[in-house]
Amino acid sequence: MSDILVLGSEGVVGKPLCAELERRGHTLWRADVRHSDKRNYIRCDVSQYRQVEEVCCRKYDYVYNLAAEFGRKNGEDYYEQLWNTNVVGLKHILRLQRSKGFRLIQFSSSEIYGEPPLAEGAYLEEKLSDTMALKQNNDYAISKWVNELQMRNAAIVDGIEAVTVRLFNAYGPGEYFTPYRSVVCQFIYKALKKEPFDVFLGYKRVFMYIDDLIPTLANIADRFKQGRVYNIGGTEFVEVKVVSDLILKNLGLNDAKVRYLPFEKHNTKSKRPSIKLARVELGHNPSTPLTVGIPKTIDWMKEAYGFR
Repeated sequence: MSDILVLGSEGVVGKPLCAELERRGHTLWRADVRHSDKRNYIRCDVSQYRQVEEVCCRKYDYVYNLAAEFGRKNGEDYYEQLWNTNVVGLKHILRLQRSKGFRLIQFSSSEIYGEPPLAEGAYLEEKLSDTMALKQNNDYAISKWVNELQMRNAAIVDGIEAVTVRLFNAYGPGEYFTPYRSVVCQFIYKALKKEPFDVFLGYKRVFMYIDDLIPTLANIADRFKQGRVYNIGGTEFVEVKVVSDLILKNLGLNDAKVRYLPFEKHNTKSKRPSIKLARVELGHNPSTPLTVGIPKTIDWMKEAYGFR
C-alpha cells in the first residue's frame, strides 16, 4: 500500500476519491483551503509556497492535485484566484517534487481542446495536443493547458514522474450549487427552486456519473505509467438540452422557465472524448446512464437542500 496526499480533498471529486483510496488500504493525507478536524488533514492554499512546503514535509508515494479554481465563468470573474491557484500553485508543487520525489497525478480538463477543426461528433483523442495547435477560448482552459506545459517542462528539466487526467463533465451527488458549477448541478437546483435557467441549443457533451469516475482515478496509483495523459469521460454523447429535458421530466415540470439561447461565449459546441486508453490501462467503465444518474443526483440535492 502507498502513502498518498490528496490536494483538494474536500471537493466534489476529492471527497469520494479519498474514501475510495482509504477503502483500498492506502495511508491517506488530506489538504484543502478550509479548516477541518479530520484525521491526517492539513489546511493548505496551494498558491502559498510555505503552506505547500509544510504539507509536503513528509514523504508520499503519490500526490493527487485536485486543488484548482474550476469553471469558465469563474475564471473570468475571479481570474486572480484562478491563475494563482491553478498555475502558481502547480509550480509550487513541481518545485517540491524535485526534492521529494513523489509521483504526481495532475488534473487537467476537457477544456484544453478548445474547438479543434474536426468533423461533427469526432472523438477528441489525447494525441491531439501533440499533433495540432489547440486554441483554448477561456482563462480556465488556458490555465489548464499551461499546467500541462508546466508538467512537460518539469519532466524534461527535472525528470519528474507524473500522469495527467483530462476530465469530461463529471456530475452527481456532492456538488453544491453556485453559479459557477456544472450544468447538471445548475439545472437541477434552478428547476427545484422553479427559477429560470439558460440552455444553449446545439451544444453537445458526454456526461459521466461520479461513481463511474472514482474507481478509475484510484486505479492510477495502482497502475501508474509515467507520462501518460488520459481522457476520462462517459459514453452518452447528447445535446445539453437532453439533460435539461430529463431533469424537468423527473421533476414533473415543463420548460416554461427555460431560456433557450443559440450561443455561449467562452464555450465550445462539441466535446466527445476517446476513452480507449483509460478503458485499457485504468479499467475505466462508465456504465451509469443519464436516466439513472440524473434521478440519483436529484434525490441527493433534494435532501441536501431540504426540498420537498
